[in-house]
Amino acid sequence: MDALSSPQKLVIAIHPKFPKALEEAQAISDYLRGQGFDVPLGSLHDEDLRRRVKDGEFDVLIAVGGDGTILRAGHLTAPCGVPILGINMGKFGFLIQVNRNEWREMLQRMLDGDFWIEKRLMLRVELFRAGESQGIWHALNEAVVSRGQYLNPVRIAASVDGLHLATYVADGLLASTATGSTAYALAAGGPILPPDLRNILIVPVAPHLSVDRAVVLAEGASVSITVKSDNAVLSVDGQSPVGLDAGDRIDIRSADYSVKFVRFGDLGYFYRNITAHMNQNPTTDK
Repeated sequence: MDALSSPQKLVIAIHPKFPKALEEAQAISDYLRGQGFDVPLGSLHDEDLRRRVKDGEFDVLIAVGGDGTILRAGHLTAPCGVPILGINMGKFGFLIQVNRNEWREMLQRMLDGDFWIEKRLMLRVELFRAGESQGIWHALNEAVVSRGQYLNPVRIAASVDGLHLATYVADGLLASTATGSTAYALAAGGPILPPDLRNILIVPVAPHLSVDRAVVLAEGASVSITVKSDNAVLSVDGQSPVGLDAGDRIDIRSADYSVKFVRFGDLGYFYRNITAHMNQNPTTDK
């Protein structure tokens, strides 16, 4: 848990396809301008804004939107160490502590220095084909090897720190962070992990006559997933899938940097968030 002095250089970012977020972001910009701050506002796809963030011009990026917006913001800010303050405009907001109706209070607390910095693990994902690297990605939620649009299950083998763990026949296998444990991993039946854990979670998706339990690896462990069939794809944090060939290997380990979030109060915010979101399930009795 890190503390920061009161931030002075702020930027507001939105997802370009979220019109309600733009309206709220403008209100936040006007509020901060009234506090004496000149705060740029732009899209997370805007190259000039992205360059300025990467160049270290800002102390905090205020991301207005839902969890998808926060994922995109995390990919941008993590390598340069810029913390994110998320303002929730989405349906759930598992990654976001501040709701739409309370940002004025929370912004003032941040400007007064009444906050702390939470660090969340990212994964480094590298694809090898015939022993040669085909690309490197980073994930805040998860990396998934799955059948994609194909009907047949995939055959995949997983090893941990070079030792064989299991071979799966399944719709897929995902390697998740603690952050991702409330995303796809949760839907696949995995456990919810506290956000500060730096462990990798392995969860099979609809396994057939295979190990059907999630596995939490020791902190610092790495996992390799080897594709045994020709109908698999790789998707990292829900980005466009990459086609895989039999024999391809995906190596996954902790990234060299973390995503930083501005948080208020104690770590209990996470459990309060979880309870609130689970109670939004329309099948839950009132």
